[in-house]
Amino acid sequence: MASAGAIEQDSRDPGTFQPGKRSRERAAVLCGVGAYIPPSVVTNADLTVRFDTSDEWIRTRTGIVKRHVVDRGTATSDLAERAGAAALKAAGVRTVDAVVLATTTPDHPCPGTAPMVAERLGMSGTPAYDVNAVCSGFVYGMATAAGLIAAGVADDLLLIGADSFTTLLNPHDRDTVTIFGDGAGAVVLRSGGPDEPGAVHAFDLGSDGALADLIMVPAGGSRRPPRAMAHGADDARSSAYDDAWFSMQGRAVYRHAVRRMTGSSRTALRRAGWTADDVDLFVGHQANVRILQAVAGELGIPDDRVCVNVDQVGNTAAASIPLALAHAVSSGQLREGDKVLLTAFGGGATWGSCALTWPKTDPPSEGPTSF
Repeated sequence: MASAGAIEQDSRDPGTFQPGKRSRERAAVLCGVGAYIPPSVVTNADLTVRFDTSDEWIRTRTGIVKRHVVDRGTATSDLAERAGAAALKAAGVRTVDAVVLATTTPDHPCPGTAPMVAERLGMSGTPAYDVNAVCSGFVYGMATAAGLIAAGVADDLLLIGADSFTTLLNPHDRDTVTIFGDGAGAVVLRSGGPDEPGAVHAFDLGSDGALADLIMVPAGGSRRPPRAMAHGADDARSSAYDDAWFSMQGRAVYRHAVRRMTGSSRTALRRAGWTADDVDLFVGHQANVRILQAVAGELGIPDDRVCVNVDQVGNTAAASIPLALAHAVSSGQLREGDKVLLTAFGGGATWGSCALTWPKTDPPSEGPTSF
């Protein structure tokens, strides 16, 4: 079995990396889960008023029925704090040795958001930092957390996936507004044994920067800084602000997501010593139902072992997988000892998968218990 210890290149696939083998005496063990979604809801019916669309069109292409969105003045740190507090409560702890926040929508470009979240949770002085792998962020965060624990840097850790992705969307772009929602999910991981319920067994991570333009916010960074936009330094003056919105090449993303999530899942299963038949619950990034069905079909995992909550929350980016886990706990879909496969594809392009066994957990105590 492997985890995120020393990283070595996988010679079988130069586009991915495999974690080195960890000490069998020290494994990352999941011991608590929390979730929070903002109260404001946008239904498909609401969107039919704004766009030339229909509930049937949205459901057919995405499977989404509604999405939760942040109100003006609510930031990613607010969502992350609520989910993090819920996960700490579920784990029965008040503090941890480190806080990792997976997000693409930080409160500010500088500084990172994780230190602010840690301070609000009563952990001023605790190491805290952000991870940005877009929709793969939570899986990358899991690998980071497992590595910190395996290396002895932390005995326990709070990992949060949180995004306010609707703040990046052009309000006139039907194709993105119908897909994305906001939210946060969190887990607590502790040091433990590799054979106990909750143990993280294996990872697969990969990226391809040649696909960066598939999922992108073109302006606002060092390549096209905000001051250039404000002063019209860009040659295409009229489009300067349009380029500050999120953009996505939907069809290409679908194709690459299915391919990479399927391949990454197979690699993670192999490293864990599992087959697809061993998987009790498949928890893929909740981008849309068609991607989930396609990947599960390629792997040979039946529909009754696929977690789906994208219909209730939309695509919540880095919050997607932990929110799906919280949903599965609340609905009774996850039980102690279940073998769980996580997989995601996101901007970068990035992708990753994780195999773990599920611990005994209580339903999330913060935010909705039914999504």
